[in-house]
Amino acid sequence: MRSIDVASRSGVALRRAYQAQLLRRTASTRSYTTGPLLPPAYERLYNKYSEVRRVLGKQRLTLAEKILYSHLNNVEESLLSNTNNGRSIRGVANLKLLPDRVNMQDASAQMALLQFMSCGLPRTAIPASIHCDHLIIGERGADADLEKGIQTNREVFDFLESAARKYGIDFWPPGAGIIHQTVLENYALPGLMMLGTDSHSPNAGGMSTITIGVGGADAVEALVGAPWELKAPKILGVKLTGRLGDWVTPKDLILHLAGRLTVRGGTGYIIEYFGPGVDTFSLTGMATVCNMGAEVGATTSIFPYTDASARYLKATRREQAAINASALQQFPGAGASDDAFFRFRADDGAEYDELIEIDLSKLEPHLNGPFTPDLATPLSQFKKTVQEQGWPEKLSAGLIGSCTNSSYEDMTRVESLIREADKAGLKPKSTFYITPGSEQIRATLERDGTLDTFTNAGGIVLANQCGPCIGSFVRSDGVKKGTPNAILTSYNRNFRGRNDGNPETMNFLASPELVTAMSYAGTTTFNPLTDTLTTPSGEEFRFPAPRGREGPETPFDEGRKSLAVLSQEPDASVQVAISPTSERLALLEPFDPFPESDLSGLRVLVKVTGKCTTDTISAAGPWLKYKGHLPNISANTLNTAVNAETGEVNVAYDALDNEAQVTIPELAERWKKRGQPWLVVAEHNYGEGSAREHAALQPRYLGARLIVCKSFARIHETNLKKQGVVPLTFADPADYDRIGAGDEVATIGLYDMLRAGGKGDVRLRVTKKGTGEQFEVPVKHTVSEDQAKFILAGSALNLLARGG
Repeated sequence: MRSIDVASRSGVALRRAYQAQLLRRTASTRSYTTGPLLPPAYERLYNKYSEVRRVLGKQRLTLAEKILYSHLNNVEESLLSNTNNGRSIRGVANLKLLPDRVNMQDASAQMALLQFMSCGLPRTAIPASIHCDHLIIGERGADADLEKGIQTNREVFDFLESAARKYGIDFWPPGAGIIHQTVLENYALPGLMMLGTDSHSPNAGGMSTITIGVGGADAVEALVGAPWELKAPKILGVKLTGRLGDWVTPKDLILHLAGRLTVRGGTGYIIEYFGPGVDTFSLTGMATVCNMGAEVGATTSIFPYTDASARYLKATRREQAAINASALQQFPGAGASDDAFFRFRADDGAEYDELIEIDLSKLEPHLNGPFTPDLATPLSQFKKTVQEQGWPEKLSAGLIGSCTNSSYEDMTRVESLIREADKAGLKPKSTFYITPGSEQIRATLERDGTLDTFTNAGGIVLANQCGPCIGSFVRSDGVKKGTPNAILTSYNRNFRGRNDGNPETMNFLASPELVTAMSYAGTTTFNPLTDTLTTPSGEEFRFPAPRGREGPETPFDEGRKSLAVLSQEPDASVQVAISPTSERLALLEPFDPFPESDLSGLRVLVKVTGKCTTDTISAAGPWLKYKGHLPNISANTLNTAVNAETGEVNVAYDALDNEAQVTIPELAERWKKRGQPWLVVAEHNYGEGSAREHAALQPRYLGARLIVCKSFARIHETNLKKQGVVPLTFADPADYDRIGAGDEVATIGLYDMLRAGGKGDVRLRVTKKGTGEQFEVPVKHTVSEDQAKFILAGSALNLLARGG
C-alpha cells in the first residue's frame, strides 16, 4: 500500500485528547482529606465514584455499574442525557469512558499499531501491552514449536517489538504466555477498566476488573486519549448458591449457562455473578467463567472481589495490590454513609434487568458442541446423544489448557487423575496435549513436578500460546481434512474448522478433568463418574474424584528471564520495522469518506445463510500471517460463508458478468476493481465470535458499504461502524427472504440520518436482478452521534487524524 505522511494526519483534536488524558493520569486533585493514601488509579476511581453518587443520589448500583460509571469522561453528560434524569441509563445512555489500559495480542496488535502510527503521537496516552501468543503453531512440542514460530514470524515480532520500544508499550515475547492469562497475572486489578483486542479479554472479570473485548480502532481511540463510547449495557444477574460437586467445575457453570442463554442471549448485557456460591470459587475459576461469557455475546462478565482474589494477588507477588484494594473499600473511614464507600460488590437492593439463579450443588459436568459453544449436553446424557446423532465415538485427541483452563488449580486437578491412572498402569488412548497459559504457570508446574506427570503419561506439552485453540494446530494423528472425527478440548470456542482447519472435526468443550479422563478411555461415550477402564492386569479401574490445589504453596515461579516482559519508556529514535517489500506488513491507506448523498447502485455480493462468525468472514489459522497486510488477508473474505441460494460454500455468481462462478473474495476483488460498491445480506448474530477487526476491515477495503442482516454480534457491529461500513438490521426479519445476490440496492434516508447524528429512519430500495421489480424495505440501526461522524469521515481513524 502507498506510504502516507503520518505526521500530516494528526489533527488538533487528537493531540488535545492525548494531552488531556496524560493530564488526567497525572493530576492529583483529591476530594478527600482523611484516610490512607490510595494509589493514583484508585484515587481517580474514588473521585469519579463520588461524582456518580452525587449525580445518581441513592440509586442502587450493581458492581458492574459502579466500576463502569466511575470511568466516565463526563459523569453528568453520560448519565443524565436522554435517560429520564438518570433513571433509564441501561440500554439507553451512550457512555463515554476513559479506560485505564489497553492489552493487545500479536495478531490484532499489528493492525491496531498500524492505525496508531497513523496518528503521529510520540507515546500512548494510557498504559498498553502487546502479547505474542497467536502466531505459534501447536504441533510437536513447546521448544520445537516455539523455535519454528519465531523463525516463521520474526518479521512480525520485530515490528511489534520495535513499535513497543518506540511508543513505550509493554512487550511480552513469543512464549511468554497467552494474553488473558498474562493479563490476569500482571495487570488485572479490582476496579480497573481495560480494553483488549480479543473477544476473551473479559477473562479478567474474575479479578473484578471491567474488561471489554474490542477491535483495533476502538483500542486506538483509547490509546490516543479519546473517550471510548459504549451503549450502556443492561445487567444480567446470576445468583449462585450451593457448592460444586466433585467432578463439577466452574467451566461447567458457564457451559450450562451457554446452553440456557445461547450465543445471542447475552448481547447488550454485562453478566454479573453474586450470591453465596461465589465465595466457593477460586480466582482462576471465576476467570474461566468470565472468559467464556464471550460465547453468549455478553459485553463482559464480572465477579465480586473475594478472599480468593486477595490470595491470588499475593500468590502472583502483588500483595500490595491486595492491600490497596482493602484500603479503597475501607475509605473514607468510619462515620460516612455507606454509599460513600467503594465496595467491590453490588449495593444491597440493586436490581438486575434479568436474573438467573443457579444452585451449584445441582450442576453436573457438561460437554458443549459440536460446531457451536451453546449446544450443551449434560454428561449423563452425552453417550446417548452421541449415538443418536451419529457423532464419532472414537476420540481422536484431548487438549487441555489455553487461556480458559490453564490455571494451577486446573492442572493439579488433572494431575491427580493422571497419577491414579498411572498407578493402575494406564496410558491415554487418545493423543493428549497440554497448553500452559503462561511461562509463570509452566515454570511453576515444572518446579512442582506436574509437567513430569504429564509427559511421563505420554502427554505433549505445547508452548505457552494459543496454538490449537486459534486454529494453529497441525494434526499428527493421520486425520485428513474432510474426515469426520471428534476431539475434546478445555477451550472456549469450537466453530467449524476453527481448531485444525478441518470442517469435519467435531470439537466438544469440557472441563480439563473430563477431557483427561475421556482421553484415557479413547471414546466420547465414556463417563468417568460411572464407567470403568480395564487395566493391563485385567482389573477394573474407576477414576477417583479429581483433587487439586487452588495455588502453589509458595509464590509462582516467574520462569525463564528471556521470556520476561520488555517494559520501557518511549524512545523516539527507534525506527518501526516495516520493510517496503513486505508481504506481511503494509502501512494503511485512508478509506474514502462517505459520499454527500444517499448510496445508490449497490449490489448484493452474496446472501449468506446460517452462522456467519468472524471466523467465517476472516479465517484465522494460516491467514494469521497476513494480519498486518490488509490487501493480502482480504483474499480470505467470507471464504467459508454458505451461499443461501445454492447451499455452496465460498461460491458466488457475478451478476455483472453473465453469472460467472467465482469465489466470494474473488467477486469482491472484481467489483472493487470495477468501482462497484456492494453489500452483504445475512441472518442472525452476524459477526459472532472473536473481536476480529479484520472482519470489518476486509469488506471495507474490498468495497462494502452496508451489511444488512437479522441481528449483529456487539463487537462486530461496532467494528463495522469504526471502519465506515453501515450495519443495518431488517425491521421485519422476513424481508431477508425478499433480497437476493445481484439485486441492486439504494438507501433512502441514510445520509440524512448520518448528518443528523444517528437520528432518523432508513429504508432500502431494492431492484430485483433480472425482473427489475422494485420494493422498499425498512431497516433499523444503532448509530450514535459519534459513530455517525466516523461513518461520514470514512472511518474513526480518519476522523481522529483530521482533528474532527
